Amino acid sequence: MRFLKLRTLFLAIPCALLLAALPVHAQEQAALQKAAPALEGMVNINAAGAEELRLLPGVDKKTAEAIVSFRAKNGNFKTADDLGKVSGIGPKRLEKIKQYLALEGETTLKKK
Repeated sequence: MRFLKLRTLFLAIPCALLLAALPVHAQEQAALQKAAPALEGMVNINAAGAEELRLLPGVDKKTAEAIVSFRAKNGNFKTADDLGKVSGIGPKRLEKIKQYLALEGETTLKKK
């Protein structure tokens, strides 16, 4: 009988921890969906103006203008990672927008 109680206890604890983690995961997913607007398309970072760059998640007017200014002084970006050299674009922001970046072609980014 004692063995049965211990076995039940050892099974109940991991189950309780797993169930407790589910709402946290759901909240994190909801926050991510809320923070990142549903977008489709690309932004050509070598041709886009400040207004087009502002379509990127987390890119405000000041950052968009910094991108345009950096490009004017240093020439076209050779890789999307080069955008990280721009003041205001850190590793986290770059990762957030990287999927929408192109080095050539039309800017087609828009909300879904």
